[in-house]
Amino acid sequence: MSHHIIPSGFVRTVLQNGVGRHICQLQRLTLKFCKSTVGSKGMRDFIENNLLDFTRKNPGVVVYLQPRRHRTARLVAEYLNGDVHQQYVNNFSEEEIHEWVKLLRSQSGQKAVRLRKYWHTDNPSIQGIWTPMTNRDTELNIKAFPDKSLSAKLLEESTASEKLLQKAAELRSKASQSEN
Repeated sequence: MSHHIIPSGFVRTVLQNGVGRHICQLQRLTLKFCKSTVGSKGMRDFIENNLLDFTRKNPGVVVYLQPRRHRTARLVAEYLNGDVHQQYVNNFSEEEIHEWVKLLRSQSGQKAVRLRKYWHTDNPSIQGIWTPMTNRDTELNIKAFPDKSLSAKLLEESTASEKLLQKAAELRSKASQSEN
């Protein structure tokens, strides 16, 4: 049933992000809280203890404080692409609000979509998708399976373990000859 509700799309990234430097997509963060209600206590504690550290670490994010009387505490995040996300944090602890702020800062601002494919390219190959049979000999098309020529061992080289055993045997034979 969720495939009717969640829109579908392809894997996308924010345009040109990471070319030259990373650009934080969070543009503005608004903390709305009440100065007196118990539900906003975690928000008030976050403002007192963690907000200055957050603003120092993220100078590109504008932070607004809006005290609203008798309203529930919430975080409003505005992103560079114009999307606005609201997260109600009423009765949340200071640590939970800190985690939500970190999550909002690290998101791209794009809405959640159900992926049609886990890969996407703007310039698909003319040759088509590579398969293990792409560059194989065409004689395989007319062979009757099982075929002994196809089941033969391909490499006649000795393995690394066999080479080590041969060298150990040579060293033993040299040691026994030097003793005699």
